Amino acid sequence: MRRTKKLSLQVIQLAQKDPRLQLRIALLTLTELALLALSLQFTTKVFAADSDEFAGERIVHLLQEPRHRTVHQEGDLYLLDVQINPGDVSLPHVHDQPIMLTYISMADGPRDGQIGANIDYAAEAVTHKVSNAGPGLFRIIALVNASPGNVDLQSDRPQSLSGEPDMENAWFRSYRVELAPGEETQIQMHKLPSVVVQVVNGLLQVTRDDEVIDELDHPGDWAWRKAGQSYKVRNVGGIAAAVVINEGRL
Repeated sequence: MRRTKKLSLQVIQLAQKDPRLQLRIALLTLTELALLALSLQFTTKVFAADSDEFAGERIVHLLQEPRHRTVHQEGDLYLLDVQINPGDVSLPHVHDQPIMLTYISMADGPRDGQIGANIDYAAEAVTHKVSNAGPGLFRIIALVNASPGNVDLQSDRPQSLSGEPDMENAWFRSYRVELAPGEETQIQMHKLPSVVVQVVNGLLQVTRDDEVIDELDHPGDWAWRKAGQSYKVRNVGGIAAAVVINEGRL
């Protein structure tokens, strides 16, 4: 920095003695100002285009969008039942928190619990709309995590769930469990809040260690369990069934 200032002073002193150098410096300065103005003009157009995309429409936060119904909330975790009917379009809504998506169905049919996530929203908010051309219902069970997350992926793994998670990042962890008729999981204990989501047809029971039972009987049904609660999942129906078990990492 000191060397740069010293060189600048030397250039100014020389320019005072040489009119040609003064002209050259002036031309360079005008060129830089023109480039800066062009850059600012382009940037303004880009932001204007973004801001005009939903001009005249009511923009809401994801958690206030009426088709994104909050069905459970615990601390920084929000469980949403997202349903968009054929031919419907959501309001423009802002995503500014990581979100994990358990797809129940899309316009063209069932998705059987396909898992997706977008954690980039934590760094850069996005506003968009979602439409459904049909003919089927668009439905997602979504988990929103407003916490800072936890980058240590090994620190809070659940007990008695075999295999690696199907998804794992600083905000979420997800396992898929498929059960034959009469089959059940081991008693498992999660250090984090978790939600069991039924993703195919069947009849299942989610039983806590205090014998409280939640019964799930169609895709999109869910059972929430607090951190530290032990439970098992049992297929009490006559056909194979599956659930996804999702955790919000805090």
